[in-house]
Amino acid sequence: MLHRYCITDSFDVAVRAASVGAAMIQVRAKQLSARQLYDLSLRIVSARPACPVLINSRLDIALAAGAAGVHLPSASPAPSDLRRIAPPGFLFGVSCHTIDELRRAAGEGADFAVFGPIFPTPSHPGAPGIGLDALRAACAAVALPVWALGGIGDANAQACIEAGAAGVAGITMFHA
Repeated sequence: MLHRYCITDSFDVAVRAASVGAAMIQVRAKQLSARQLYDLSLRIVSARPACPVLINSRLDIALAAGAAGVHLPSASPAPSDLRRIAPPGFLFGVSCHTIDELRRAAGEGADFAVFGPIFPTPSHPGAPGIGLDALRAACAAVALPVWALGGIGDANAQACIEAGAAGVAGITMFHA
């Protein structure tokens, strides 16, 4: 089974992603003010999707909105330090771009990592993809579940799983 992780700034996309079996939803809306992000996050969490909702970068908003977790940039404080203020079972995901970052995330108590970009992606124009060999090496380097990100669609998602990814993450794969 292909596990998919939805990254969105849209209530409608989040609800649709949950209805088609997304494993997780990350609310990522960097353009919104803190209040707007809280309102959107609360609305998505209150819709009671059938999968965990995580908030990008903002532990405070994730806690206030009742989200299941937070997704952190690789340079964030260690998840093990942040767990002290989070409820039991709260999820910590970390974005990683190198094996060293993956090892650090695993050692610092992350529950999973998102790794990429695997392929070129419209959300980061001009950034080359690191490829399936890099993904395979990354997945083999840590026991942490690694989700592949970047330029992933129906044509290449299975190749990411075959390389060892726990699932695939993306923005455009949930826009119908």
